[in-house]
Amino acid sequence: MSRANHSADTREHLLATGEEIILGKGFAAVGLAEILSTAGVPKGSFYHYFPSKEGYGVEMLRRYFLSYDERLVVLLRPESGNARDCLIRYFQGWLDTHRCTEQSHTCLAVKLAAEVSDLSEPMREMLAEGMGRLISRLADAIRRGQAEGSLCTYLEADELAASLYSLWVGSALLYKVQRSDQPMHNAYRLTETMLPQPDNASCKR
Repeated sequence: MSRANHSADTREHLLATGEEIILGKGFAAVGLAEILSTAGVPKGSFYHYFPSKEGYGVEMLRRYFLSYDERLVVLLRPESGNARDCLIRYFQGWLDTHRCTEQSHTCLAVKLAAEVSDLSEPMREMLAEGMGRLISRLADAIRRGQAEGSLCTYLEADELAASLYSLWVGSALLYKVQRSDQPMHNAYRLTETMLPQPDNASCKR
């Protein structure tokens, strides 16, 4: 293995290891020593890849959102079905992920949004950028649904996408607080009404 490949693999290993730990404990509660020990990487090597723990957090979020975006593009593409079905399937994924079990946890973005937004401006900016890109993908899917006839044409795509994402992020936070998946079921039912088909009575204005 070349040095470049080894370096990339070590960096990826550090990011993947940290994400798994931080998903369970949060960002502030996890020290570098725990991440490095779990990853089996010496402390000196960490600073070869990241300038600080904050810089590490930024790159962890960047990695997370890039991977998320790749999956979302595939899920929402026309080959995956009409736009409304794709969107409903996407939010069904949120519901499936947030099942209350001993091992359940929410996504990294939701986990860190409330924690680090007031503590780290670079991490807040990365969260805003990643979430903004996600909302844009949803808005594009809504516009596709209007063009193909699977969604009502009166819907304002950008506003609806932002509202849907806000609904699910808020429900995910309630899921954590209440330790109940009821907020997610409520969000799913509301989502179905917010994405009406053209033959739905709510489309007639």
